[in-house]
Amino acid sequence: MAQAAHETRLKMLLVVAKRPAPGQTKTRLTPPLSPEQAARLYECFLRDTLDLMRAVPDVQRGIAFLSHAAAEYFAQLAPDFDLIPQVGVDLGARLDQALTHYLTRGCDHAVIMNSDGPTLPIEYLLQAFAELAAGVDVVLGPSDDGGYYLIGLKRPAPRLLREVRMSTAQVLADTVALAHEENLRVALLPTWYDVDDAESLSRLILELDTAPAAVAPHTRSFLQQNRLDSRPA
Repeated sequence: MAQAAHETRLKMLLVVAKRPAPGQTKTRLTPPLSPEQAARLYECFLRDTLDLMRAVPDVQRGIAFLSHAAAEYFAQLAPDFDLIPQVGVDLGARLDQALTHYLTRGCDHAVIMNSDGPTLPIEYLLQAFAELAAGVDVVLGPSDDGGYYLIGLKRPAPRLLREVRMSTAQVLADTVALAHEENLRVALLPTWYDVDDAESLSRLILELDTAPAAVAPHTRSFLQQNRLDSRPA
């Protein structure tokens, strides 16, 4: 974790993650999945997300993980990634802490994304950094549930994270409104979706039916092995 603190003109790409655990991970996917299946599927999401991040050129990569006890797990899962524990009373505080950590240690741009969309097109990540390089202050990747799958900043903006009630249908709108209050220039990426429940799992399965084999291979393999590679009833 020390390397990023000493580099300048650095672009940082982070993912928010927690260690998979039955009964604690992707609980809205049970049913149709068992708690054990939901935890294993999330680990596949995470592995596919890490591979996606590795394909983004010219960035430092990191995992903002929860909780501190999961450090060894993530060190083994992604030894080539920076690791930073999530610190804060809620998600907004934890996102702010992770972004501010890097933006105050030599990073010009810091982008943090979720690990719930294993088929996210890499073009969206490339566009996020391109928007920041072009001069916007904030880049957001809207989710179709009203939240966002990604936020990127050029400098700390704690109000955008700490003053927004997360996990509501107004997260994106509230974040954009606060950015305008702060006179920050905002760019929006294409909308994508999180896999959180049976409906979005069905959408994922349908997408993978026609997607190239290289898309989300860990997730695809899990679905096939568990005979979930057809739309759930």
